[in-house]
Amino acid sequence: MRCGYGGSHRRSWTVVWTDHDAAVAAGYRVDAQRWRVLFDDLMLTVGQRFRRPEPRRRVRDFVRGLLAPLPRKNCWTIAEHAGDAGPDGMQDLLTRVMWDDAEVRADVREFVGEHLGDVEAVLVIDETGDLKKGRHTVGVQRQYSGTAGKIENCQLAVHLVYATETAHAMLDTALYLPKSWCDDPDRRAEAGVPEQVRFATKPQLATHMIEAAVTAGLPCRWAAGDEAYGNDPRLAARLRQLRLAYVLAVACSHQVITGLGVYRVDALAAELPATAWQRVSAGQGAKGHRYYDWSFIALPHATDGQGGHHWLLIRRSRRTGELAFYRCWAPEFVTLGTLVAVAGRRWKIEESFQAAKTGLGLDQHQHRRWASWHRWTTLAILAHAFLAAATADHRNRYKPVGLIPLTVNELRHLFHVLITEPARRRCDPLSWSIRRRRHQARAMTSHYARQALIEP
Repeated sequence: MRCGYGGSHRRSWTVVWTDHDAAVAAGYRVDAQRWRVLFDDLMLTVGQRFRRPEPRRRVRDFVRGLLAPLPRKNCWTIAEHAGDAGPDGMQDLLTRVMWDDAEVRADVREFVGEHLGDVEAVLVIDETGDLKKGRHTVGVQRQYSGTAGKIENCQLAVHLVYATETAHAMLDTALYLPKSWCDDPDRRAEAGVPEQVRFATKPQLATHMIEAAVTAGLPCRWAAGDEAYGNDPRLAARLRQLRLAYVLAVACSHQVITGLGVYRVDALAAELPATAWQRVSAGQGAKGHRYYDWSFIALPHATDGQGGHHWLLIRRSRRTGELAFYRCWAPEFVTLGTLVAVAGRRWKIEESFQAAKTGLGLDQHQHRRWASWHRWTTLAILAHAFLAAATADHRNRYKPVGLIPLTVNELRHLFHVLITEPARRRCDPLSWSIRRRRHQARAMTSHYARQALIEP
């Protein structure tokens, strides 16, 4: 296809189709009505968690706002997008309306199992951080953030992602509440932290989410996580009790028991002969297959009575020689290729974080309190699960010629253009401009008043 324009004052576009373009168009279809039905079915299920019709409508509009290409997502911009007269209704949805975010996440889990369910699926655990200013936002303190790669003032949350060979969806979340917060009743009260919430490590939070998924009957076979979770023996022990196989990264200093004694994993890797390594793809990336050299060593059975097979899995970069290590277990024997595939699938959670943050406003919340944080995050997870299911359905039904498969981000764009935008209620842009500037003026006056009390 070639595009051009002519004329010095008036621009007119000419589109010339080639035979190849016609073949591509003929082989590519989108069934936007299937997306609408899928979205409506999900929102109908979630709507049952609300007692009145108004919040049912509002939560639908809220999720549509998260799916929309807004430059910044908050209650103000989402309310304006929905055609509301002001932001109060959206703010009430996150703060005052009675609903249980855990029940909505249970609905999301059931939805994901119905549309993406795979008995070979991997439950991937990881954390992500949101940088914050001040000290009043729930859970914030100076702590290491993998997002920033250093110690920052931030919130941390543990997430659970459901990953199959062809799709992945966000499933559950738990806000990490540092011990300094748990032991401070004034901060807890100010942020609305429930009394029953006690300090839990990030592996403990991950364990609770995995237990909930397995207990609910979500089809899955594996769990995967990075060193923060692989270095916790209690998490691994609980996974064995659940009969959930795992591939968990561990540090190079991690020690394992072998038939000859206790060794550091990097020391074992140094003794491996060249014939012990195999070149295997850990899955496809943006630039093709991700090939590494891999080796695995069978380890003795644990003494917990769970049986099964234990391995140390080692990955070596073909370019730099850098090593990565994984503790693995499965109830039955599996091949090296299977362990490598599970290890590679762990990266799906990074793709989920990127899609949810850049497209769905996962990290754009402006809420300090416990309930509103969980509600915002839950609705972002719901939006991502919808996109994942709709994208997987489209890929299964249509095989385009000359195009990459439809992505979550592209479907989000098409859903907005084809479904949301044509039916959207319009608002008065001038009245919204006045509201924003009045709100900013009040905030500025309040800031100056506080400053006058502090500074001479």
